[in-house]
Amino acid sequence: MSFLFLYILWFIWNGKLTLEIAVLGLIICGALYLFINRFLGYSMEMERKLLRRSGRVVRYLLFLLAEIIKSNLDVAKMILAFDTEPEPVLAKFTTDLQTETGQVILANSITLTPGTLTVDLHNGEYLVHCLDEGFAEGMEQSEFIERIRRLEQ
Repeated sequence: MSFLFLYILWFIWNGKLTLEIAVLGLIICGALYLFINRFLGYSMEMERKLLRRSGRVVRYLLFLLAEIIKSNLDVAKMILAFDTEPEPVLAKFTTDLQTETGQVILANSITLTPGTLTVDLHNGEYLVHCLDEGFAEGMEQSEFIERIRRLEQ
């Protein structure tokens, strides 16, 4: 897959298609691919894992986008409701996410969602500032954690 990507880039950057460019591209892209595999720790197995996970990653990103939109609407309602005042709160919770990458993805997802901000992350323990108490409810069993757990597999 990465060889094909390199080869396509070769044609894009050359701007034209001739037999010489195609053959030279095969040689250069092949040498570059071998270099990447040998000296940069890349492998076909890593590429296969990435392709298997790509569907889950896309589904997670779509879920995150939907949550950002929902949260935007909730924050807008809160701001436009002049009769109620937001009650900011610091929420602390722990997750059992296995990888550091998964923990950071959760922290970033929380921060990207309007009304919440990850203040601290240490060994799977999160401190999150929430614009209102309602945003803090159920954070330790959120759908974000379940979906990231599936990404870790």
